[in-house]
Amino acid sequence: MTAALPPQTPDTATCDPAADDALADRLRALAHPVRLTVLRTLGRQQGCVCGEIVRVLPLAQSTVSQHLKVLLEAGLIRSRSEGSRSSYCLDRPALAALRSEIDQLLSALAAPEACCPGAETAPGAASLPASRDD
Repeated sequence: MTAALPPQTPDTATCDPAADDALADRLRALAHPVRLTVLRTLGRQQGCVCGEIVRVLPLAQSTVSQHLKVLLEAGLIRSRSEGSRSSYCLDRPALAALRSEIDQLLSALAAPEACCPGAETAPGAASLPASRDD
């Protein structure tokens, strides 16, 4: 299970292979539509058992359990045993830390000094919309 890393400050946002591996693991856990639905479901409730999550998804309980396992291993959710059942909830501090890491990564990538002088966007590549402060 990957532990949540503390957010990086601009002066510590350097290339750290271990931190990059941990971030990539958490992003891989998010990279499936079912797991995003599971997170949204958990986000609407204080706690949830696997059966409750199965009711909102057209999947077998074993499949949902596997997705829950991936989210647990990534440190994005927590579980608690309640008799023979497990209850799940979001790990909100871990999600906040992940958000901070992603924000810092994208900010560093968007910084002018991070760009290669004279580089062009590949044909057909989508660009990110500019952020607006309105």
